[in-house]
Amino acid sequence: MVNGKKLVIVLPAYNAELTLRRTYEEIPMDIVDDVILVDDASSDRTLEVGREIGIRHLIRHEKNKGYGGNQKTCYDKALELGADIVIMVHPDYQYTPKLIPSMAYIITNGLYPVVFGSRILGRGALKGGMPIYKYIFNRMLTLFQNWLLHEKLSEYHTGYRAFSREVLEKINYHANSDNFIFDNQMISQIVYAGYEIAEVTCPTKYFEEASSINIKNSTIYGLGVLKVSLVHRLQKWGLINSPLYKKGN
Repeated sequence: MVNGKKLVIVLPAYNAELTLRRTYEEIPMDIVDDVILVDDASSDRTLEVGREIGIRHLIRHEKNKGYGGNQKTCYDKALELGADIVIMVHPDYQYTPKLIPSMAYIITNGLYPVVFGSRILGRGALKGGMPIYKYIFNRMLTLFQNWLLHEKLSEYHTGYRAFSREVLEKINYHANSDNFIFDNQMISQIVYAGYEIAEVTCPTKYFEEASSINIKNSTIYGLGVLKVSLVHRLQKWGLINSPLYKKGN
């Protein structure tokens, strides 16, 4: 626990056999109460590796539900276990779990209800090997999103996120996409609900075994992100009534 609060780590996994063990070994188990691995119908030994390293809560989707669908299962299970703080770490080892204590303490000390590990603060992204086209793409999207959401985040596309229980219970994440834009829909919901987001500098690693998406899928993702931001602004103006912004799950 952290300051008497139950801390649960969720690992949304897809073909993470080669990196899961390295990720898990860096999780600070002295403060973490539970770890949940959700295997989204991987074709490798992700689930078996999870058993071998001793993860207690293992869930497997028999059919692939997508990145967003995986997270929905993660958060549902974490809340079911009574989590006060939920931190998502990608098990592809792009993000180090060594930041878990810092992110958790920010929430338990009542400073912020949401914390992101940012690759853009400092020089973590390029230093860690982020392809230059992805870096430029990231910066352009973030500029546009900040403008429409009236925020000042350094990036909207990190997969390293910590949430208080209150936030997950209030936003309607089940209304979100099952695909990659789920993350950005969550940010929109969090901002719309009036919660502030903290960011901490996060080193990152890009290597052959780490998950990534190609230019075509990045373009599709980018268009989806722009749509989310436009929907957010139209909702704020009262021109639409999107189910994304209904309270609760």
